[in-house]
Amino acid sequence: MTTGAQQVLTDGFGRVGPVLRAALDGTDAAARTWRPAPRANTLAWLAWHVARGQDSQVAPLAGVEQLWTADGWADRFGLPFDHDATGYGQSPDEVALVDAPVDLLLGYLDAVTAQTLAYLERIEDDELDTVVDTSWDPPVTLGVRLVSILDDCVQHAGQAAYLRGLLPQDVAPA
Repeated sequence: MTTGAQQVLTDGFGRVGPVLRAALDGTDAAARTWRPAPRANTLAWLAWHVARGQDSQVAPLAGVEQLWTADGWADRFGLPFDHDATGYGQSPDEVALVDAPVDLLLGYLDAVTAQTLAYLERIEDDELDTVVDTSWDPPVTLGVRLVSILDDCVQHAGQAAYLRGLLPQDVAPA
């Protein structure tokens, strides 16, 4: 039986993909790697980071291996980073190294989203109060961690949508 919390979290995580899909629609490498300023993120990096961050944080909560390594996404992307890299704290030079075809970026995101939604189907509302990280004060509960992950995904998807609108005519899809 789906609970209210499951419905809200499922709805939230389910909104990220369509935003990124619209931001990436029809883009080529020039559009995906364009930056409005030298230290800004790119569409490709934002899409990769959303999926990578969600995968790296939800998988341990769900008790499963990250899809990045388990399903060979790391090899398919071929990025010059350690397999545990998620984009967090990367330099502008590292951000510039991220590009992949739209179908690869969205394929990884879709796989990660499916794994997240499958996990959300298994949790009960009372589990959301379970402490999952005692290194913070107050300690972080499962519910707070899931909202934090979702918040990061939504913020970065919104940044991608905004960045798509900033694309100059010479790189924007027709």
